[in-house]
Amino acid sequence: MKNSLSLRQNSILQFIKEFLNEHPYPPTIRDIRNGCDISSTSVVDYNLQILERKGFIQRQREVSRGIQLIGKSSTTQDVLELPVLGYIAAGEPLHVPETISESSDPIETVELPAFVSNGKTDLFGVRVKGDSMVDVHILDGDLVVLERTRHAESGQMVAAEIASENSITLKRFYLDGNMVRLQPENPEYEPIIVPAQDVAVRGKVVGVMRSV
Repeated sequence: MKNSLSLRQNSILQFIKEFLNEHPYPPTIRDIRNGCDISSTSVVDYNLQILERKGFIQRQREVSRGIQLIGKSSTTQDVLELPVLGYIAAGEPLHVPETISESSDPIETVELPAFVSNGKTDLFGVRVKGDSMVDVHILDGDLVVLERTRHAESGQMVAAEIASENSITLKRFYLDGNMVRLQPENPEYEPIIVPAQDVAVRGKVVGVMRSV
């Protein structure tokens, strides 16, 4: 079906795929205009309408980053069945029993385009509660895709367990000496600063799917 698209539409579709591989959120129309060297956002919008009509993407026009790859953009073999283990706080930390656990049974399983995995295999999903990460376009109700890991580099978005509070939260991770700063992406929230030995990384963000 891809040969039914023009060169420009193929270029836009490829840009969206590559952008989603590098970022945990979709591109804006302006991102696509700049990335594909297109003269105006109206030209981008026109071609996105065609991609949507032909079943390659789905759009939420009221959201600036409301593009989602679907259907004909991948084959049936290119589907990731993602176990969703529970909820994670993007706000005040949630008590662990209410949220993810490595021994948890999935509360649901969702099918996502395989490119979301970016070649990673040990993935799981969580549903977001709260708005502390809105500046990186992670909203209440969104599905966050996490790679299961115990290690994170400074600046990465992670699911961090705070042992002393028996709680878990979604934040950016920064190691400052023997302390960890869990940084929100919303100026209305203060960072959480705790001793490093009190924090365990449970997973790092590799993708975000908008709740509809």
